[in-house]
Amino acid sequence: MTTENVMNPPADREAHQTALNGCSSEGLSPADSPERDVRSDHAGASQTVSVVIPAKNEVRNVDWVLGSMPGWIDEVILVDGNSTDGTVDLARNERPDLVVVNQRRPGKGAALREGFAAASGDIVVMIDADGSMDPGEIDRYVEPLITGQCDVVKGSRWLDGGGSTDITPFRRFGNKMLLRLVNTLFDSNFTELCYGFMAFNRSCFKDLALTADGFEIETQIVLNAVRAGLRVEEVASTEAPRRYGRSNLRPIRDGFRVLATVMGTLATGACRPVEDVPKPESYIGQGSKSAGPGRLDAVKGSE
Repeated sequence: MTTENVMNPPADREAHQTALNGCSSEGLSPADSPERDVRSDHAGASQTVSVVIPAKNEVRNVDWVLGSMPGWIDEVILVDGNSTDGTVDLARNERPDLVVVNQRRPGKGAALREGFAAASGDIVVMIDADGSMDPGEIDRYVEPLITGQCDVVKGSRWLDGGGSTDITPFRRFGNKMLLRLVNTLFDSNFTELCYGFMAFNRSCFKDLALTADGFEIETQIVLNAVRAGLRVEEVASTEAPRRYGRSNLRPIRDGFRVLATVMGTLATGACRPVEDVPKPESYIGQGSKSAGPGRLDAVKGSE
């Protein structure tokens, strides 16, 4: 990891979003061809794609995320952490076919696990609701899974073509130390560890054996994939600051949770598949998609 991969943010927030993404001060711009269905480039590719978005009080951000979502995405799942600012209503207006899962346990990890359990797509993508990640990049996560190159794809801000104007020197140092620890203990060569833009084949969900409730789930996905013998690939990703509001990330607290996850995974050895994946109890959205085993039909938000 080199500091050259990190862009120095200008003082003005809108200015450094513009510098990072080459777009107007309205925010991040999606990829040049967000409507290009990456599956069309591969004969016979028929995998469906679900995107899972954990959100709590993101009313000023989620509309941009949903509005920037590529049109070829088959299913978008918003896991709502009891928002009180109208996040769900705005999101439903932006995307009428949205599936909303009411989160039962607190924490980003808990939200993602419930979203993963609800997903019906062959490929599952996770992305934040704060606008710091560009939905236009989703094709680069999906393509290696479509072609069978790997089982899990993780974004990296430190590969050529990636970068961040959000990460602070303190967080960057902590991430670097945790990354070195993981690469040493698990004989890996990753360039990124704590970043929440990822995708995986849904057929691998049980092998990931996810239990984390907090931000450490990003690390648990990577480590459990390695322990389960899954193929993991990194792709370059660009991170900007959240568009509005304050992050729930607490560097010291969450850093220790990541460290505990690393040491816990090392101590327990190979992860065991989860045989019974809990299904969320309630869905709100358009009921156009058929329900799979153990999956409840979505109901229209107006009902």
